[in-house]
Amino acid sequence: MSTWIEAGLWGLLAGGALVIGAAVAWLVRVPRVVSSTVMAFGAGVLISALAFDLVDEAATTGGVPATVAGFLVGALAYVGGNIVLARRGARHRKRSGDLQPREDDQQGSGTAIALGALLDGVPESVVLGLSLLGGHGVGVPVLAAVFVSNLPEGLSSTVGMKRAGRSATFVFGVWTSIALAAGVAGALGVLLLGDASDPTVAAITAVAAGAILAMVTDTMIPEAFEETRLWTGLIATVGFIVAFGISRSA
Repeated sequence: MSTWIEAGLWGLLAGGALVIGAAVAWLVRVPRVVSSTVMAFGAGVLISALAFDLVDEAATTGGVPATVAGFLVGALAYVGGNIVLARRGARHRKRSGDLQPREDDQQGSGTAIALGALLDGVPESVVLGLSLLGGHGVGVPVLAAVFVSNLPEGLSSTVGMKRAGRSATFVFGVWTSIALAAGVAGALGVLLLGDASDPTVAAITAVAAGAILAMVTDTMIPEAFEETRLWTGLIATVGFIVAFGISRSA
């Protein structure tokens, strides 16, 4: 199998967790404390993958200066895009409560939420694809981190969309589109960077990592804290150490 096809399939699998989470939330009443707990756990898993796999690997192969620069660029790009979309109604796209606006309240908020979900998902898929370029197969810790974090994202955000009166067609259309986009992003990461130098791949990895960390702190942790409160740090720590264990045993 071609590497770019494999990358696309792994991206599709990771993005598919969003659809699974959405289906659970649409069909079953999931207590908010459950979705918030999984969200906190997923945040810890992602942070661990960033620290021990993405950033460390980027610094080893591309050097610390390029990694630092890429990391900051990724964070700035994400925050900039997030600010624009937040002003158009996507600020609470991961929230399961009544904070998401209805289309009647803010025109275009549905589109902004969909674009926000895309903004959240693309960097994760890119790093999945890049993990294959070393010839050692997909990065298991990164794949686990993305999959585990996507489940509560799809679940929590879908609860909020449902409360805001959005249809099943809209909800599943958004998550299916994001899952497909995740597959495309993973494949493109390999196709466009397959012959790139190690420093270039490291810089792109750092950019994606910076965007992911900004996403975790801007959207995942606030939603988790809504219900888990003072337990959020402990739950995230458990997610972090579990991912660390996977990273060292992989």
